Amino acid sequence: MEIYSSIRDPSNVVHRWVFDFELLLFNEQNFLSIENFMYNWWWLSIPFALFYIIAIFIGQIWMKKRNKKFELRKALIIWNVFLAVFSFCGACRCVPELLYSLNKHGFYHSLCNPILKKGVTGLWVWLFIISKAPETIDTLFIVLRRQQLIFLHWFHHASVLMYCFYSYGLFAPSGRWFTSMNLCVHTIMYSYFALRAARFRVPQFIQQSITVLQLIQMLIGCIVNIAVYKYKQDGYYCMTSNSNIIVSLVLYIIYLILFAHFFYLSYLQKRMHKNMKERIE
Repeated sequence: MEIYSSIRDPSNVVHRWVFDFELLLFNEQNFLSIENFMYNWWWLSIPFALFYIIAIFIGQIWMKKRNKKFELRKALIIWNVFLAVFSFCGACRCVPELLYSLNKHGFYHSLCNPILKKGVTGLWVWLFIISKAPETIDTLFIVLRRQQLIFLHWFHHASVLMYCFYSYGLFAPSGRWFTSMNLCVHTIMYSYFALRAARFRVPQFIQQSITVLQLIQMLIGCIVNIAVYKYKQDGYYCMTSNSNIIVSLVLYIIYLILFAHFFYLSYLQKRMHKNMKERIE
């Protein structure tokens, strides 16, 4: 496998240490086929998400009838390591494009001008989109290991999957923000999950910090959508459609509420109960 020390994307972003598969996979013919498929068939993510939701609840019923749960610890470690490495590689390709867009062209350009679909960055944006389907395997581990499955988990997986395919098909430029943020947070999150699965003792503040990062991600997502809407209202040209802005903003608000609720129940409420118990004793 050949490695190139530096490659300049069509957007003028320079990527370091590029593998040849990153250049070959998105040649002109493959790119046009993939773009056409994503534009015309993004809606397949909807029945996939519905099948995913039905399958996990059938799986939970089946697991209740079993006397023994599945361990799957080694498989879980490998899976989380794979997702952490994938997210890190994706962040190394997508974040530079976002920063370049901000530094060279400004905030408005990063929100309203097309995200790069060709070159190295374009490949990793597409890989990020399709990764939302296999990421649902996370839930399979929870069900088979008979762990608690919360609404936030499966709703987030299903809705993000549908929204990502929908946005890529409609060419939403603001996606460069959402992609970069998600890949950065997932790099940390899946690394943490891998360590936990390997039974390393990770300080609790790491878990809390990850949830805080997720809250910040959702807050920035809301701000980005509001900014795009404001630009359009002021008469600026923006390729993100109004329908995409509405769907994205509603989802980010829901995620923000759900993650805030999760943070409260998991950390603040437990801390308050602990302090109250110490006072009584």
